[in-house]
Amino acid sequence: MPTIFFYGPKLDKEKRQEMVQSFTETASKLTGIKKESFVVYLFETPRENVGVGGKLLEDLNIP
Repeated sequence: MPTIFFYGPKLDKEKRQEMVQSFTETASKLTGIKKESFVVYLFETPRENVGVGGKLLEDLNIP
């Protein structure tokens, strides 16, 4: 089964559903694989656990 992983901020249920649907539809369209075959994992990653350029996101002015 094709698998999609997404690491990002905490989202409400409506946004999570929209993201899973969008990822699945786009991947299916581009690969020709049935939507039912895709598995999508959403991992909530707090800003204090993400580093960019050697600095934590919580310390940068990046939304």
